[in-house]
Amino acid sequence: MFMTRQYDVVVLGGGIGGYTAAIRLAQLGKKVAIVEKDKLGGTCLHRGCIPSKALLRSAELYDTMKHSADFGINADSVSLNFAKVQERKQAIVDQLHKGLHFLMDKNKIEVFNGKGTIIGPSIFSPRGGTVNVELAHDEVENLVPEHLIIATGSRPKTLPGVHPDGKHILTSDDALLLSELPKSVIIVGGGVIGVEWASLLHDFGVDVTVVEAAANLVPAEDKEISRELERLFKKRGIRLLTNAKLLPDSLATEEDGVRLTVAHRTGETALHAEKLLLSVGREALTDHIGLDHTEVALANGVIKVNEFMQTTESHIYAVGDVNGGYQLAHVAAHEGLIAAEHIAGVATNPYPPRLIPRCIYTRPEIAAVGITEDEAKAQGYEIKTGKFSFKALGKALVLGETDGFVKVVADAKTDDLLGVHMIGPHVTDLVSEAALAQILAAAPWEVGFTIHPHPTLAESLGEAMLAVDGRAINI
Repeated sequence: MFMTRQYDVVVLGGGIGGYTAAIRLAQLGKKVAIVEKDKLGGTCLHRGCIPSKALLRSAELYDTMKHSADFGINADSVSLNFAKVQERKQAIVDQLHKGLHFLMDKNKIEVFNGKGTIIGPSIFSPRGGTVNVELAHDEVENLVPEHLIIATGSRPKTLPGVHPDGKHILTSDDALLLSELPKSVIIVGGGVIGVEWASLLHDFGVDVTVVEAAANLVPAEDKEISRELERLFKKRGIRLLTNAKLLPDSLATEEDGVRLTVAHRTGETALHAEKLLLSVGREALTDHIGLDHTEVALANGVIKVNEFMQTTESHIYAVGDVNGGYQLAHVAAHEGLIAAEHIAGVATNPYPPRLIPRCIYTRPEIAAVGITEDEAKAQGYEIKTGKFSFKALGKALVLGETDGFVKVVADAKTDDLLGVHMIGPHVTDLVSEAALAQILAAAPWEVGFTIHPHPTLAESLGEAMLAVDGRAINI
């Protein structure tokens, strides 16, 4: 059966970028449809942000309970029920998934569950952008929009010669579905995803080795943050091999796990573990969606867009991981808003990438906004910095989480705030104040002058801001 339907906007992909755009368009009076071949919510809800953070929370709580005697609470025989951990994770995902369907109904957004492919110009759509949707029972729908938003997301990258099998060699997608924990794991890749998995698996009692090709873990972050994470990981017993590269020809799977060799500056090291987790980034999903039927341009495997998320075909937009920007859920959502408002003719402003907050949910957490100290120097700034340790903070002592610090980088000549970098308890909840400060062009002294309630973790940011000019009280 073949049907054709007309829409103001069709969104190809129902992840956070896609559904955020759809909701905003519906609020602006547009007739909208979403095409999603899997489940509404996309990677973030089903294979990324939400399930991984649910696991991280269970891991953090398990570690805390093992040290409950430090708080005067004797909890003998603390044990882990990993099946229950997975059950709780799935319940959270299911609840949010149900909520998304409610939002679609509330905003009168039609959702088509099927594989969507862009087809070329036709009598229905002379300039192209029609989406052919293959539904169940051999049904086909042609969705003809005035505008199309591509929000197809990304998938885990692999390495040449390393082929995930879901049993011994895993991607992060596979790891989320583990029915039982391995005794040991080698994580190849020490970026955001790799260090989060290292943190949670170690807290669950897994023997963890991280292999990272760069000189530091999370190499995009400020070097002081990277070094502190490495120090704390080593203190916990996580083995780190930096400046190290997996030799694919050495990789062998056996009944009891995997064997491999990594090359580094001082030679080669042989490793063995039950599982190998590949964590080497993600790649945009641009294949098999019909881009060859459009004039949409690609560069290095991602869709080229302007500041309003328009592609080289002005009626086609691309948001989220597929356009090569920051691979962060909150970025995809914001890009969805920008695209939606631009389509609807609502005045909207591009968002400077340097003002996007970044969060890493290890223990302790990492958060940052703006440029690093090294980047500031490379860009010619004369800088001044302020730093405040959580060890001097009352609320951190109360929580029993005193590792880490807040670091502020500012322009010594203009007093402009250039970057804020944090590692410590709940810093992912603190970074929004720093992001707002940069949006409002606040100077460090202005943020420091703002009263931060006591005792709170937020005091650390106020003190670090004051420390830029040597005015911190509790140092």
